[in-house]
Amino acid sequence: MALAGVRVLELAGLAPAPFCGMILADFGAKVIRVDKANTMYTSDTMARGKRSIALNLKSPEGIGVLKTLCKKSDVLIEPFRHGVMENLGLGPEVILKENPQLIYARLTGFGQSGKYAKAAGHDINYVSISGLLSRLGKHDENPTFPLNLLADFAGGSYICALGIVMSLFERTRSGQGQVIDSSMVSILQTQESNLW
Repeated sequence: MALAGVRVLELAGLAPAPFCGMILADFGAKVIRVDKANTMYTSDTMARGKRSIALNLKSPEGIGVLKTLCKKSDVLIEPFRHGVMENLGLGPEVILKENPQLIYARLTGFGQSGKYAKAAGHDINYVSISGLLSRLGKHDENPTFPLNLLADFAGGSYICALGIVMSLFERTRSGQGQVIDSSMVSILQTQESNLW
């Protein structure tokens, strides 16, 4: 398998991050999903090929365990809004000091900068704001909602997985990790402008 030996930490989140982690697992990466502690039920239907660990990232012990795991990992996938990881003391400036070869993948709807960076959102928001939704459907009718295929999976999971693989390849040359800012809205805006 192409990614055999690659160690990935996936912080539990909604559809884009779990699907990205599953893509990497399907190609041989060892993926560990980090769930929230004290959660009785997980809705992750994309856990194929993954192991899991439950941590309380609001406790010093949980943060310590995650930092230790990051030191031994090749990739961290984090699906939170701008500032969440920094507030926990787990932002890239901290984690990359401890493991400079880590690929720190930030998979969000709006990215790490701009007026929507701290806003919550879902697939329909990302497809709408990007302008792509207006291109879907029949002429002179309301747009047709494309499930969560365009933003979450195509603009989120697949693009982030590709960014991770390219970063791993680049790391073989430089020996250095990097931060990936995978913003679904930015990707969809690029796709929309290329269509017309």
